[in-house]
Amino acid sequence: MRMLRAGQPKTHRPIMLAIAGDSAAGKTTLTKGLVQALGPDRATAVCVDDYHRYDRAERKELPFTALHPDCNYVSIMEQHLQLLAMGQPILKPVYDHSTGLLARPELVEPQDFVIVEGLLPLFSKLARACFDVTVYLDPPEEIRREWKISRDTGSRGYAAESVDAELARREPESAEFIRPQRQQADMVVRFAPIATRSDPPETPLSAELLLRPTIRHPDLTKVLADEDHRSMHLKLIRDEDGRPVDALHVHGYASAEESDMLEKAIWEALGLDIPRPDTLGMLGEDKRSAPLAISQLLLLYHLLDFSAGQPEQAG
Repeated sequence: MRMLRAGQPKTHRPIMLAIAGDSAAGKTTLTKGLVQALGPDRATAVCVDDYHRYDRAERKELPFTALHPDCNYVSIMEQHLQLLAMGQPILKPVYDHSTGLLARPELVEPQDFVIVEGLLPLFSKLARACFDVTVYLDPPEEIRREWKISRDTGSRGYAAESVDAELARREPESAEFIRPQRQQADMVVRFAPIATRSDPPETPLSAELLLRPTIRHPDLTKVLADEDHRSMHLKLIRDEDGRPVDALHVHGYASAEESDMLEKAIWEALGLDIPRPDTLGMLGEDKRSAPLAISQLLLLYHLLDFSAGQPEQAG
């Protein structure tokens, strides 16, 4: 289901991408890389966690957590997503994660691409209808727990014990409201170590990307047909619901040469006469993850592919 965009003839029609997942699943890292690759003059990033109804102190007295739809202005989020999908500006609420306070709203004007990340962007049918491409980040819970504790204690001022307690409190609502969004995504991305290997600590996490047939993915069968490419392979597997799905595996120990081969194939499939971005996959200033770069590049492929297929706006 895709929303029918309407408006004035000169209305700009952006391409919409949703990145859903639980807290500390890696949504912001994925989003930042895409915005950097597209350029801030072409990409608008929106976090729908800003639609919290209550600040951090108020939530302590509530019987539910920030993951519950009743803790968020879901109807306003839906309305704003519709406006963005039609190229219209919004006055978006702002939740300050560093202080836990609701801040002054900010004006958001959509660029060529709108990347929406957060806990609940795929929660409702109306919200899902606003997007051209959807992805769900699905790291193993033990990895996500490590990321959340590291982030919340390092930049948000929490004690590790309180983060653990909050994770336990959130678990029922994560199972009820967050994880079901996985079934609604065109792509499911999981970053995790390889259980059967003992790679050095600095080895980037491997990635498994489930490519569902809900959108047209680039044909990677030729470049990955060679069985010698053990660090990257494409297989037809059964998803959690039993349906067949293509699974692209990119291991963290993949060499720069192998990664470049696959990235080049994905980029050339677009047929665009523009250089491939060289900023994808960065973890900090000097560390690059090939699995992250390929995940970002596949999403970038879809954004640019949808953009190239758009009809010209009437002038």
